[in-house]
Amino acid sequence: MDPHVHPPELHPVGEALYELPRSARADMRVPVRVVADAVLMLQLSHDHSLEQLINVSTLPGIVGFALGMPDMHEGYGFPVGGVAATRWPDGVISPGGIGFDINCGVRLLASTISADALGARLEPLVHELSRSVPTGYGRSGRLELSSDQLDHVLIEGCNYLVNQLGFGEPEDLEHIEANGRLAAADVAQVSLHARERGADQLGTLGGGNHFLEVQRVQSVLDDEAARAFGIFEGQLVVLIHTGSRGLGHQVCSDHVRTMDAVHARYGITLPDRQLACAPLSSPEGRGYFAAMCAAANFAFCNRQVLTQRARECFLRVLGRHEGTLRVVYDVAHNMAKLERHGDELLCVHRKGATRAFGPSRDEVPARYRHVGQPVFIPGSMGTASYVLAGADTSEAISLASCCHGAGRAMSRTSAKHQVQGHLLRRELEARGIVVRCPSNAELAEEAPLAYKDVDRVVDVVARAGLARKVARLVPLGVLKG
Repeated sequence: MDPHVHPPELHPVGEALYELPRSARADMRVPVRVVADAVLMLQLSHDHSLEQLINVSTLPGIVGFALGMPDMHEGYGFPVGGVAATRWPDGVISPGGIGFDINCGVRLLASTISADALGARLEPLVHELSRSVPTGYGRSGRLELSSDQLDHVLIEGCNYLVNQLGFGEPEDLEHIEANGRLAAADVAQVSLHARERGADQLGTLGGGNHFLEVQRVQSVLDDEAARAFGIFEGQLVVLIHTGSRGLGHQVCSDHVRTMDAVHARYGITLPDRQLACAPLSSPEGRGYFAAMCAAANFAFCNRQVLTQRARECFLRVLGRHEGTLRVVYDVAHNMAKLERHGDELLCVHRKGATRAFGPSRDEVPARYRHVGQPVFIPGSMGTASYVLAGADTSEAISLASCCHGAGRAMSRTSAKHQVQGHLLRRELEARGIVVRCPSNAELAEEAPLAYKDVDRVVDVVARAGLARKVARLVPLGVLKG
């Protein structure tokens, strides 16, 4: 534990829910709430995420609570696993509340066969995926867009990729958050440097915690929701986790710099410069929101191209009868969206947090509306992942939000000091997990012990009423940068 961290004391106010009152610090505008149990609360004392969440509570225009999800850990300005809503149009928007990897998200693809039926073809399948999906920082893909095509991607999102370039099926669009397109995108707000970084990166995974995993549905925990999602026990599925690559990173960098220069003009005082922000209605706020939407559309398209690559690999290895993949859902976890909650239009920042709409929301795809929106919580390469269904009870607790993963329990540097990548690779392979990762160091950074206990995190999610468990998945093949 960092000896310099002196976490504030939060008090339980409900099932798996802790609160710090607004009176705890003079500059707080709203109370802080964290969804956790006693063990997860103790883990939060190992970094500065609680202090960061208190800083978030000082943002101009924030309403309700500054919220921490069960996987919360330290990030840039905002904690990862943080949720904050500001009132439109006078509240602020902060790029730190979305993160550098704009619209990083998770997509689940379902096959029609069982993992048992795959049998000895697992290793050839993972090998084929590794040949088709570039991994690692700065890697380029097979698809290089012209300037005109990139404009269409940034403005039209997956609709352009599917209907004009033939990447996917029309029904895919129904099962992507916002149908794979944020309408407020404006390419004029995306810099030339950002465009250059993104032009050849569609269909690439990236590095860090991004992954493509072949998984097996180990158990179904909610029959009705699993039927709605088309999930069955023993099923072979694919989970993809990536975002907007270099383009999104550059959009965030550009607009943080712009906002950092205008705080005084708008009378904004911040406890941390990493919370750089501007009023939503200001030229700087509108400009960032339009650029963020464009980067989000790019990220939706990145996962759409990866879906097409996975489909091609499945067809090559399994043939037409067994090799089909259907999009179950695609959900973002680094995004700000204008959403109506009660009578108010709010800008909801979710950083390392997933939208988790329950059955009452019209935004949920028609096929899932009676059970709620699919929510995905990946663990780590050696542990389980979960499929959940959004619950209406999450509206009052977390602005209809849920956590996005298990959450880091230690830094990448600490993980590399404690884990030897080649030994971890050997351990995973001994358990029958096929691993494709060119770097033992990056493998060590993402070791299972670097993450919190995903079963505990998901238990807390369910107990608090953010979402309910639908299925537990376990890894068979792992592709990492």
